[in-house]
Amino acid sequence: MSDRHISQHFETLAIHAGNTADPLTGAVVPPIYQVSTYKQDGVGGLRGGYEYSRSANPTRTALEENLAALEGGRRGLAFASGLAAEDCLLRTLLSPGDHVVIPNDAYGGTFRLFAKVVARWGVEWSVADTSDPAAVRAAITPKTKAVWVETPSNPLLGITDIAAVAQIARDAGARLVVDNTFATPYLQQPLSLGADVVVHSLTKYMGGHSDVVGGALIVADEGLGEELAFHQNAMGAVAGPFDSWLVLRGTKTLSVRMDRHSENATKVADMLSRHARVTKVLYPGLPEHPGHEVAAKQMKAFGGMVSFQVAGGEEAAVEVCNRAKVFTLGESLGGVESLIEHPGRMTHASAAGSALEVPADLVRLSVGIENVEDLLEDLQQALG
Repeated sequence: MSDRHISQHFETLAIHAGNTADPLTGAVVPPIYQVSTYKQDGVGGLRGGYEYSRSANPTRTALEENLAALEGGRRGLAFASGLAAEDCLLRTLLSPGDHVVIPNDAYGGTFRLFAKVVARWGVEWSVADTSDPAAVRAAITPKTKAVWVETPSNPLLGITDIAAVAQIARDAGARLVVDNTFATPYLQQPLSLGADVVVHSLTKYMGGHSDVVGGALIVADEGLGEELAFHQNAMGAVAGPFDSWLVLRGTKTLSVRMDRHSENATKVADMLSRHARVTKVLYPGLPEHPGHEVAAKQMKAFGGMVSFQVAGGEEAAVEVCNRAKVFTLGESLGGVESLIEHPGRMTHASAAGSALEVPADLVRLSVGIENVEDLLEDLQQALG
């Protein structure tokens, strides 16, 4: 099912990579192979390499080939969730006594995985401001095996210079891991900038419709891909066939959705930056954002996530969330519908009291693809 020969234009890859017509019927959409086991032609006589769907499933294979093509990688692996993908990666790369540099702004679930799970089996970690390459370099120790980056970061929309940090990690003999969930491969391709591994929560923009949970790892090195595939099979947290099919459907429209998300978010950020009740807007598309120049260099556009701080503190921020009508109050992000949340009490509650604690007056928006005038009007009334 390899499609490496086809067009390298992203929009074409998104529709065709991994999406080979069904050989039996000619169906242009890969079937949902809702099956656990496969008939063998004699002992060990596998058809297409399939024996058991934890090890491989044709629908998941189609998705994994699609993901690898979109990120420009050699191997893609699909998991039951983003955290399942992260767990597999960490247990593949690390051993007790190893060290990881993590960002000072990251998804709360990632921080919880490091602080409450991975640390219990002897992996050390330290926090650095990854927007500052010098801070990353200073945080690396002789035991460092990985540097973990989110760019744009969640929820403060920080920007890391991927190429610069990739060189620092390489010089230290460490691997650079980039969570590309906010940007997606349509806007940013970390492997081409020197990253070793790309992580995705497929639940978000890749699926794009708030109807599936999934995760992915994409790597540039075949050897590392084989190691990860071994652990994926051994640990078992794989993406199911229907979930794989839903994400594969989502990636086909990723480019047109991300164009609209980015266009709407730019207008939302501009309006918020001029609102009297907003004290700060965090969006890399704004010229005053400290990471704007780096983002413009490594991203095609600036994405659909916007965060802002509200005058009046935590209670005022919570009230804005509660007053929104078109924006749905809820966790997650990246769907076609707009979402609003209070990170301190919701997605990032696990980071309270740590170096990753978020401001109490912070509101995070996942700007959807609705008519932008409706979104602007809703935010204006929510702010009062």
